[in-house]
Amino acid sequence: MRVLIIPEDFEKDQYILKPIFERLFQSIGKPRARVRVCQNPRLRGIDQALNSERMLEIVERYRGMTDILILCVDRDGEIGRRQRLDQLEMLCGATTEFLAVNAWEEIETWVLAGLDLPKEWPWAQVRAERDVKEEYFEPLAIQRGLSDRPDGGRKPLAEQAARRIDAIRQKCTEDFDHLALRLS
Repeated sequence: MRVLIIPEDFEKDQYILKPIFERLFQSIGKPRARVRVCQNPRLRGIDQALNSERMLEIVERYRGMTDILILCVDRDGEIGRRQRLDQLEMLCGATTEFLAVNAWEEIETWVLAGLDLPKEWPWAQVRAERDVKEEYFEPLAIQRGLSDRPDGGRKPLAEQAARRIDAIRQKCTEDFDHLALRLS
C-alpha cells in the first residue's frame, strides 16, 4: 500500500506526520504501507490546503502512483473546518482514495498525546488549548533541549510519541482515532 500524506505546512508537519502514520499503519495491520509526505507541491498554509483546485491538482498528479492520499490540517478553532474537509473528500475522492483529517487543534497535539507530559499539564487542559503548539509543544521542546534543532524538536518527539500510538488514539478520539478507524 502506497500512502501519501499531504500536510498543510510541509516545513514543520513532515517531521510529525511520517513517523506517526508509519506506526499507525503498523498498528492497524498494514505494516507494509509505504508512507511518504507530499513534497511537490509543498503547501504553505491552510488556504492552499483547503483550495479545491489545488487538491484536485495533487490528486491528479499522484493518482496511479499512490493508493491513498491523506490531507492533514490543523483545526485552529474553526468549528466548520470538518465540513470543508468533508466537501474536499467528496470532490477529490471521486477518482482515488482521499481522506482528510483536522487535528484538534493542531497536529502537535497528536505528539503530546503520545508523550509523558509534566504533571502540571492536565491532558484536558492541553486538549482544550487552541494554541497548543505555542502553549505546550514549544515549551516541552525547550524543556527537553530540542528547540534549537531545525525541526524544532518535532522529529525526535514524534518518533517517541509514535511508539505509543494507542495513547494517541485514546486521547485524540475525535480526530486521529476516527481517521484510524476509517483506515482500518
